[in-house]
Amino acid sequence: MREASLERLKGEMDRHWRRWVLIAWVAVAAWYMYDRWGQIRWWSLGDTDDNMRLMQVRAWMAGQGWYDLRQYRLNPPLGFDIHWSRIVDLPIAGLILFFRLFTTPAWAERLACGLAPIIPLSITMLAIAATIRRLIEPYLWPLGIVLLLCASATQLMYMPMRIDHHGWQLAMLAVTVAGLCDPQGRRGGAMVGLASAVSLAIGLEMLPYAAMAGAILCLRWVWDRAEAPRLAVYALTLGGGSAAGFAAFASNANYAMRCDALTPVWLSVTVAAGALLFLLARINPESRGARLGLAVVAGAVIAGGFASLFPQCLTRPEQVSPELQRNWLNNVREAKPIYKHPLRVALPMAIMPVIGLIGAALAAWRRRTIGWSAVALFTAFACAMLLWQARAAPAAQMLAVPGVAALVWMLLPLINRLRSPLLRVPLMVAVILVPTGVLAALVLKKLPATQPTPYAARVNRATGQCVRTSVLTRVNVYPRATVFTFVDLGPRLIVTTHHDAIAGPYHRNGDAILDVQHAFQGGEAQARAIMKRHGAKLLLICPDMAESTNYRARAPGGFYDRMAHGWVPNWLTPLPLPKGSPLRLYRID
Repeated sequence: MREASLERLKGEMDRHWRRWVLIAWVAVAAWYMYDRWGQIRWWSLGDTDDNMRLMQVRAWMAGQGWYDLRQYRLNPPLGFDIHWSRIVDLPIAGLILFFRLFTTPAWAERLACGLAPIIPLSITMLAIAATIRRLIEPYLWPLGIVLLLCASATQLMYMPMRIDHHGWQLAMLAVTVAGLCDPQGRRGGAMVGLASAVSLAIGLEMLPYAAMAGAILCLRWVWDRAEAPRLAVYALTLGGGSAAGFAAFASNANYAMRCDALTPVWLSVTVAAGALLFLLARINPESRGARLGLAVVAGAVIAGGFASLFPQCLTRPEQVSPELQRNWLNNVREAKPIYKHPLRVALPMAIMPVIGLIGAALAAWRRRTIGWSAVALFTAFACAMLLWQARAAPAAQMLAVPGVAALVWMLLPLINRLRSPLLRVPLMVAVILVPTGVLAALVLKKLPATQPTPYAARVNRATGQCVRTSVLTRVNVYPRATVFTFVDLGPRLIVTTHHDAIAGPYHRNGDAILDVQHAFQGGEAQARAIMKRHGAKLLLICPDMAESTNYRARAPGGFYDRMAHGWVPNWLTPLPLPKGSPLRLYRID
């Protein structure tokens, strides 16, 4: 009877797996909305990119052109161009319009910002489930879902209020992996090509993964001539999808030959790569050596053409000035390699990708399938990306799920042979908690060394307090004006108040960022001249906010450092704010 029930359960998990994955997603979405209700209620868009995404949606819904992605409330009146596209704006705007049918506009925005990030999680869960079904067992997909939900860095990208594009790009990456191991060649090629094209149209963050996916498909064709249909469909969908994405979503500013978005530069690369790969698949020589030679020639043509036609893109795609790169971009914490982060941060990030790579390599060795070989290569590439930038952790953890699932599936029969439940049950729990890094994170939190110093605690407290909605909205008692404030405070200020700001942490806003830095780090006369040039009427500072510590450290005795010590020049008039406010507001005379 027990075996019959188990077989029925396996059959149900196999036949109706999509239905059950979506039911699981609904349950997860409901929990996330409940768990993060405080952030939704208080409009806690904690990241600057999330705030800027909402401003982009607001501007579009207020009548700004589809292809005009200039943010006019930063650095007015000219504003500055955002290098994103409107793909991610669509579900947010749709949810806002839907919720407006039942509630106020303000609450419609809150609910939309809460629900929108969870939508791409459904795609990710379906893609991970499909991958586990294809690589391990058709009924084992729930294990993949559990492991995915334990991937802490990945799940942060799907949390309510995390409305920027990272969740959607992770979803496209999950679809890419499912396509790489799809036994149906044409369908798998189409999945990889379309997912790569959509991801690139959203932003270039996943460009290395898209390139690696293309290289893996090309290597599959080199190894096995029968993979030609998969490669041909991939080539067509990559080139055609990129062209369609550019036509439908590229902003007016992205028609310039820039390197930081899907501009004519990268469109040329994807279309040319698609054409060459399609040609290779059509020629499809019988000799493996000939196929390898053609692939090398095609790669050399693409690389050589890119280097000769777009030499400006051989360096950092942001193309910022050396000063801005030195004083800002090089100091972005997420952009540093994982080994430059403290152990308490790096270890939980790295455990899952490393164990996932071990599991994928073992599975590829034991099963000898092209699908597992492709996933192992992709997982190894994700681990290597961590050595470049720690911001690769969400993708690396997600890509590790199939390898960790395979390793767990290998270990469970061994654990099940143990007679004592006192050993068997804890080991079964540990086999989930250890590979996902959950146990390491719990242990590291308890170590005394992880407790912040009093100074760090003060900075963390100020950084959190000054961006609170209830704090910033008090500035609305003063008439609308251009406010000179910190770079990291600019996007949050324009979301929560009617005031405009000067800069946000975006490389196309580089000149304004440098102006803010020069004002706070220079002398009094320079600061006043820069503020006047930008038409600023108010000065807003938050003592001990993280950004302000840089100005004090780099320029002792500079304008901001003197103000932090209580000095106020005679051309600044202090303006009252509620008692206990962490902000200081001044009128610029």
